[in-house]
Amino acid sequence: MNHFEQSKQHILQVSELTKKVRFILESELRTLWLCGEISNFIAASSGHWYLSLKDSKAQVRCAMFKGNNRYTRIKPQNGQQVLVKAKVSLYEPRGDFQLIIEQMEDAGEGLLRQQFELLKGQLQAEGLFDQRYKQPIPDTVTKVGIVTSSTGAAVKDILTVLNRRNPSIEVIIYPTLVQGETAANSISDAIYTANERDECDVLIVGRGGGSLEDLWAFNEEPVVRAIFDCEIPVISAVGHEVDTSLSDYVADLRAPTPSAAAELVSKDNQARINQLVHLKQRLTQQIRQLISDHKANFQYFNHQLAMLSPVQQLQSQQQLSDDLQMRLIQAMQRQQVSLNNSIALLQTRLNGQSPETLLIRAKQQHAQLQPRLIKAMLQLKDKKQQQLAKNAHNLNIVSPLATIARGYSISRDEQGNIIKRVADVSRSEQLSTQLNDGMVFSKIISIEKSE
Repeated sequence: MNHFEQSKQHILQVSELTKKVRFILESELRTLWLCGEISNFIAASSGHWYLSLKDSKAQVRCAMFKGNNRYTRIKPQNGQQVLVKAKVSLYEPRGDFQLIIEQMEDAGEGLLRQQFELLKGQLQAEGLFDQRYKQPIPDTVTKVGIVTSSTGAAVKDILTVLNRRNPSIEVIIYPTLVQGETAANSISDAIYTANERDECDVLIVGRGGGSLEDLWAFNEEPVVRAIFDCEIPVISAVGHEVDTSLSDYVADLRAPTPSAAAELVSKDNQARINQLVHLKQRLTQQIRQLISDHKANFQYFNHQLAMLSPVQQLQSQQQLSDDLQMRLIQAMQRQQVSLNNSIALLQTRLNGQSPETLLIRAKQQHAQLQPRLIKAMLQLKDKKQQQLAKNAHNLNIVSPLATIARGYSISRDEQGNIIKRVADVSRSEQLSTQLNDGMVFSKIISIEKSE
């Protein structure tokens, strides 16, 4: 078998090539976060979104299907900076490299969330969240330290719960800023101060609820490392139950709210329940760690399964349908413009050939030609009169009448021929002589020739 015959065995159809490239992209790159500016945004009638993400040097086409975009909190528009979570893919019918967007956020909050995930991964890799470093919360608490704002709602809620459940517990407040650019350093300093004094059994670090930006100080590295270095058991109580901060991951125990933290350190009839909550937290963290360890393999197999998923195949067909629909609309619009131009051209030509237009044009031409015709006739008349006068003059010059008028005469024989020589006549022949004022008839008696 020669080289040409061997190479023929590896020839692919175009569709096979795009399918292979798509599988490689989706299986190797998987899910990623991307920040960029929206352009060419189209909300198709099918409910899917199509757009491009660009920066100053490049752009990439994206699609976000309605199953995902219905949960997006922002309304995309051209020029908007966004952060997206997307899968790298290929649009097989055109061979176009594209991203399939799963989540979309405003760039401001999205970048904070991205920083959150990056720092979380870094600290987790260092082992700051490992369960082996977690300290148990004492069964009996006599002194509680609180690191929070001295005027905020969180400290009031904690004091209210402690006073209601166990008024004997002594409270030490380490006041700090909980929001702003300097809040992280203020919080970490308060934690180190409490650790150095070593005057409480447990330390509650937290604040009331707010946006991601409001709670951001508890996601910064100085605060996380201060909690990790603290030898006093720390309970993180940041925001509400749905809020999660890096302080929650590094703390010995996470409470869903500041009030819940106060309940955890104040034992009463619900001590067993609180212990179960603690165990639940530990179990949850272990499960999350286990899920994180196996997430990579799960995503790989999930992508392989997605290649054969009817939903993804349907989405691809819907995207193709949307693409063809937009191309059809554009072609129809171009055809409509062409037809309108043709109709306008034919209308113009028809107006130019209408009897009314021709009659108006003929009248205008008649009005223009009539003066010219009259002028030409007058000029021709003058020319003919001049020519007639000239011909009359010339004729008068050569006319025998002029000669006769000067005293000459013309004689003719009986046949009317002009007699020029004596030899032209004979005796007894009748002659007619024309004079200036009439005719004279005579008969030849004799003929004499001059010598």
